[in-house]
Amino acid sequence: MCVQYLSTANVEWVKTHFDLDLPASPAHDVFPTYPGPIILKSHNTGCTAIGLARFGLLPSWAKEETFGRKTYNARVETVAEKPSYKNAWVKRHYALALADSFYEPCYESGKAMRTAIKQVNQEPMAIASIWDTWTEPETGELIVSFSMITIDASDHPVMKRMHKPEDEKRTVVPLRPELFNAWLNATPEEAQALMQLDSIPEIAIA
Repeated sequence: MCVQYLSTANVEWVKTHFDLDLPASPAHDVFPTYPGPIILKSHNTGCTAIGLARFGLLPSWAKEETFGRKTYNARVETVAEKPSYKNAWVKRHYALALADSFYEPCYESGKAMRTAIKQVNQEPMAIASIWDTWTEPETGELIVSFSMITIDASDHPVMKRMHKPEDEKRTVVPLRPELFNAWLNATPEEAQALMQLDSIPEIAIA
């Protein structure tokens, strides 16, 4: 589970990998309902775009924006079935959330210690996500929101150390750079196949 991450401010990295300009964000430390930069692709035009989106996916039928406080992570095992996520998944609304690090609690000291996870090479991460749009009922504003996909982490050398010993081990999926386009262009079947531990670059406790 990932409830907090640091969005990247590395303009050069984003330009190099996506040929896009990173937008300024009011929030570097991102929690559910906060904005963060994501990359997405239109399957109609073939264009890749970047913009700020709200962390915590809002399906079109959500009654209020606070719904996103409980939809910031989507399990890969059920993402195609859960009402909150299945529309985004089937419509291939695959995105990359751009982060410098993400946080998980580690209990190895006997109490929860907020622990930052980064790439070993210190580069930003592009975390596999899904996005959707929601219309604010009163203003008509169209809001883009996203959820990070999580997978089983019981065999990952770093992520299996997070959370309480008795808790299920989960991790979001930062993708290796060679998989960025594959994720954005994926079919649902291809997206499922990409959600594996070997898709994750080398990460470590910061």
